Amino acid sequence: MRLKPNIIAVASTSTLRQIVDDYELSVEDKRKRQALADVISSARRCKPEELLGYLDESEVKQVCEAVGVESRGRKNALIARLLEAASPAPPPATQPSRTIQPRILNQLPTRRPMSDTKPTQENLQLTTPDGGTTNVEKYEFEPIKGYPMLNWRGKRPFTSTQYYPAQLKEVHGEEVDGWRNKIFWGDNLQVMSHLLKTYRGKVDLVYIDPPFDSKADYKKTIELKGRQAESSSTSFEEKQYGDIWTNDEYLQFMFERLVLLRELLSETGSIYLHCDWNKSHHLRCLLDEIFGPSNFRNELYWYYYNKMPDSRKGMFPRATDTILWYAKDKSKALFNPLTEKRDKPVKQLVRKKVDGKMINARDGDGNVMYQMSDTRVIDNVWRLSMLQPADKTENLLYPTQKPEHLIERILLASSKPGDLVFDCFMGSGTTQAVAMKLGRKFIGADINLGAIQTTAKRLIGVAEDLRQKSLGVDAKPFTGFEIYNVNHYDVFRNPVQAKELLIEAMEVQKLEFSTVFDGEKDGRMVKIMPVNRIATRADLNELIAGFDYKAWERKQNESPNRPVEKIALVCMGHEPTLRAELELAAKPFKIDVEVVDILRDKADLEFKRDSQAKVSVKKGELVIEKFYPMNLLQKLSLQKEAVEDWKELAESVLIDWNYDGAVLQPAVVDIPGKNEMVKGAYKVPGDAGTIRVKITDLLSESWEGSVANGD
Repeated sequence: MRLKPNIIAVASTSTLRQIVDDYELSVEDKRKRQALADVISSARRCKPEELLGYLDESEVKQVCEAVGVESRGRKNALIARLLEAASPAPPPATQPSRTIQPRILNQLPTRRPMSDTKPTQENLQLTTPDGGTTNVEKYEFEPIKGYPMLNWRGKRPFTSTQYYPAQLKEVHGEEVDGWRNKIFWGDNLQVMSHLLKTYRGKVDLVYIDPPFDSKADYKKTIELKGRQAESSSTSFEEKQYGDIWTNDEYLQFMFERLVLLRELLSETGSIYLHCDWNKSHHLRCLLDEIFGPSNFRNELYWYYYNKMPDSRKGMFPRATDTILWYAKDKSKALFNPLTEKRDKPVKQLVRKKVDGKMINARDGDGNVMYQMSDTRVIDNVWRLSMLQPADKTENLLYPTQKPEHLIERILLASSKPGDLVFDCFMGSGTTQAVAMKLGRKFIGADINLGAIQTTAKRLIGVAEDLRQKSLGVDAKPFTGFEIYNVNHYDVFRNPVQAKELLIEAMEVQKLEFSTVFDGEKDGRMVKIMPVNRIATRADLNELIAGFDYKAWERKQNESPNRPVEKIALVCMGHEPTLRAELELAAKPFKIDVEVVDILRDKADLEFKRDSQAKVSVKKGELVIEKFYPMNLLQKLSLQKEAVEDWKELAESVLIDWNYDGAVLQPAVVDIPGKNEMVKGAYKVPGDAGTIRVKITDLLSESWEGSVANGD
């Protein structure tokens, strides 16, 4: 059966064009359907099982009818039927192998897998903030072979990523056995791409509490320090993160991150994915696809019995979350059975194994034996309380914060002291705090600056408590940690609002109804490329797919010597060939492309109002005389002169007495309690040199500045 020609015959021209772009096939004129069909037909890499994924259900049915295959059923069933009819039946086997399962629908052809330790070095010349270039390491992944496979509109293959740099910003505490824990501020996809170089196959346990697609924005109440808020002028709600997605965006987002998490896991490692009813069914399919259904271990149910019941009518109140547990390799996965104390002892049968079977034990007289037990084996239903607003020990007022006893149970079950734990949706840092208390190493990451500051503050407190305690014979307190930025992520105050900030800062006129361009400025159509990472050729695909060739043809006929379109690409770092790649893709039409690199040009843009402060050394003391966090003051609708005491606006003060000019290593950590204020004056040691001060406000934004001892 010649399946491929029939697929090409029913595919739309736009679909053929998408295939050409995804496979990076060379076509002289993408407007001509025959040219697209010819190049796909001749490309051996374009296999029928992959091309079928580009078709919708009705098109797949047309293929079935053309080749004489039963055309009733859903898309995936039809595809399986077509592939079975087109291929000889495999030899019988006692247990199906994952390696012979069809590839993920619409995934690119298989590339040669990399070794577990050495990345492929590609000579991609990418610009750096100083205007130079650097070679970027590229990491490739083995093809995903799991089954069943979840498909969605616009599903993109994810078979490789590149190395992203990270900048060390702060160091807290000391190394233990050559290790210091790590916290990353940035897009977790870029963070994990950075980690692949050193930690591929070395993470022992992953716990993630990702977005649930709850269709909600999560906010935190901000109040002035030292007093209770009395009016709207002294308190407000600040958005921490949004959880509003389209279905396809969410699935692609999670798909890519789960692929990287699998790459980071060790052979004995496990992943626990925390979710709820919104997307648990989809997420389990993704985990089956990426890890293989054979590596599914448990579906755990967290029953939070102390939550106020859902008052909505027409449904049972929801009182559970789901935690999906998968192993990298179930035959090697670490698991420690857990027990818990009963409320009161119970009478239980005594059981013993005889000839491989469990039977009731009997005494010498043949009577069944019993024993009293005050413990029980923990099963997959976990009755654990939620955090309550009145909680004074754990509750940090961070949205969707999870209780420590929930995470503790996971770490005890699937890790041992000294193991490496990873959470790339860190939030308030519960996983990191519990890992530190249990003697585990950890790496954490979050896109939200508030999460970084909240976690750092929390870990400093945990480390101080642990210095007064012993973790036991087998556990060491890994209390030191480092904070990194990935890819200059601090350009934006709130990365979630990056596109809006760019449009406002550049005075771009928004286009509300365009699906291709974000706005218009000075006669150019503006496209905001993915911010917070280097823009690559692959990022142009969406733009190229939206080219209006009919309009261009009309413009070219009217003015043959003028560009049919003027385009501005706004990005944060880019491949030097980005402009040329887009102009080449538009051939035979002439377009005028300008690349605006905000890393290079950000001096001309004002994304936020920077904080201000005045710090001096007087009579052997470092004194913070003034502190004006401008964004916070603006939100509070207060003027400088209206602030009674700047300390009301400060969350913490960190001081490095001998700053090296690059990394903050605080010797003074002034983090007061909830309604307490920072000191504001600090005794300077005699050996102090260049003094670096970091003041963090209630919005988690910081001012940093230096002063020389003696000034």
